[in-house]
Amino acid sequence: MRPVVGFAIATGFVLLVSQSGAAAGADQGAQLAATCASCHRLDGGGTGIPSIIGLGEERLNSALLAYRAIERPNHIMHAIALSLSDEEIASVARYVAAQGK
Repeated sequence: MRPVVGFAIATGFVLLVSQSGAAAGADQGAQLAATCASCHRLDGGGTGIPSIIGLGEERLNSALLAYRAIERPNHIMHAIALSLSDEEIASVARYVAAQGK
């Protein structure tokens, strides 16, 4: 079971990196959030991984920056946040926060 989880995480990370360069403007947040949805279901449902729907833009932005700076320990989220620019973090936080309204 662990190899499957590792493969899913690696696939999501590769998709995140490849999409982040091609994304632009308002679509950028949606494209980046598609990767988030591979673990954090954007419909609010979940299977043990916390939902990110309903969290405010500032809280999401701060959390991603904290994961990137290793202020919040999580190897997977650190790797994902490390691959994002400040602009991409703001974009995905804005998009995901808007989904909870």
